[in-house]
Amino acid sequence: METTKVFNQNPKNTLQQGTSLSMHPHKFALWLFVVSITMMFAALTSAYIVKISEGQPLVYDLPQLFWVSSVVIIISSLTMHWGYFSAKKDNLQQTKIAMVVTMVLGLVFLVMQIQGWNELVSQNIYFAGSQSKPTGSFVYVFSGLHGIHLVSGLVFVAIILIKTFTGRIHSKSMNAMEMCVTYWHFLDLLWLYLFAFLLLNH
Repeated sequence: METTKVFNQNPKNTLQQGTSLSMHPHKFALWLFVVSITMMFAALTSAYIVKISEGQPLVYDLPQLFWVSSVVIIISSLTMHWGYFSAKKDNLQQTKIAMVVTMVLGLVFLVMQIQGWNELVSQNIYFAGSQSKPTGSFVYVFSGLHGIHLVSGLVFVAIILIKTFTGRIHSKSMNAMEMCVTYWHFLDLLWLYLFAFLLLNH
């Protein structure tokens, strides 16, 4: 009888442990999305290297604003983390300020990226046309696709900001905040990778 009781208890304990260790389905979906984006950009950077190896690569200077925007996006990661730790401490006023600052920095980053395109045009580097080359077009593709994903990140930040104002973000309800932080840091690291890649291969 005692053996039977132990046997019956073990599956239940195992199930409870498995449940406690399982990932939230929304977080799992986010990580799948992150992996798919990573694979897409890995394919694009590989294609860029192939184009360069084919000969006659386009020589150009990266926009100076790309340097400044890189600093801006790093600062936005710091403010995002500030908001995260403030929420964990239930300091929602600081969380609101941090998320607003993060959103503003994200918008500044996007504006700088677009202005950086103007610097490329001044060097006669276009996305398409008779004066463009494939390697030059890739700069627009990299920064443009990243910019689109950053817009989705800003929408996420806006949702978190609304949830904070309505009291749905606090120390005991952090799933959405954690997902936003993960996605934002990923976008920041993705841009730094792309920028470093372009520095080494332009």
